[in-house]
Amino acid sequence: MTEEPLFRVVRGTPTAEEVAAVVGALFSLAPTPPAPAAPRSRWAQSARPGRPRHWRADAGS
Repeated sequence: MTEEPLFRVVRGTPTAEEVAAVVGALFSLAPTPPAPAAPRSRWAQSARPGRPRHWRADAGS
């Protein structure tokens, strides 16, 4: 299976460094996916305002 190249040089003879610079510039323009959110600890979740608290008080048995 032969894949179509993403781009081709139509004029001139660029060096490997020049092609690498163009490829690097093109990749720097590509959008990056958002980083996954870090999991929140139970401690941090319990401190958020507006959330019901599910703490239990022990009546002492």
